[in-house]
Amino acid sequence: MRLLLISSSNVHGYGYLDHPAPAMRTFLGDAHRVAFVPFAAHDHDAYTTKVRERLARMDLDVIGIDDLDRADAIFVGGGNTFRLLKTLYDRDLLATIRERVRAGLPYLGSSAGTVIAAPTMQTTNDMPIVEPPSFAALGLVDFQINPHYLDPDPQSTHRGETREERIREYLEENEGPVIGLREGSIIRVENDVTTLLGEKTARLFRRGQEPIEIEPGAISVPSASSAD
Repeated sequence: MRLLLISSSNVHGYGYLDHPAPAMRTFLGDAHRVAFVPFAAHDHDAYTTKVRERLARMDLDVIGIDDLDRADAIFVGGGNTFRLLKTLYDRDLLATIRERVRAGLPYLGSSAGTVIAAPTMQTTNDMPIVEPPSFAALGLVDFQINPHYLDPDPQSTHRGETREERIREYLEENEGPVIGLREGSIIRVENDVTTLLGEKTARLFRRGQEPIEIEPGAISVPSASSAD
């Protein structure tokens, strides 16, 4: 499988998809037609138009998910993860996408599209505005991902749960490791090697252990099978 899992399409100081664009273009290589999945947004047409205009600047053509057989790659955009996953279930597309990607179709995800590459969508940040039949997602990687990961701000007067506390709660009930993927970071999976890209570290959470920082480009992101 070949995966490029982007934490966020919008990064401070950059325009839409500007920050991950070089990594996307390198990852896609000779690919030309990209099937875009807009289901994390309410207005599919407007979202597709926005992505089509941006990817055209990378010399890429955007086609609909109904034309997946013609696609050289698939891109699942961000938005609300509950809405995205429910729509994929409703349209009976989850297994189709999984099979195509496992067979070699390059997969790009951003935010919600990155979340659903994991075994489940349980580490999303989104409100459950709709109810999917299951939290089970694509399972293309065997760790969970929390995009837009935010570190606690010691100066903040906010007394609600931090992102770290929420992930620790997840691990009280679930086994698999969780990657806190900060904005501006990307996970690439290629030739059975999983690598962190970008300038920021990612935070690795494992059940019963203190979280650790993963340096970009230095080591592969551990999987559930290497959690010990």
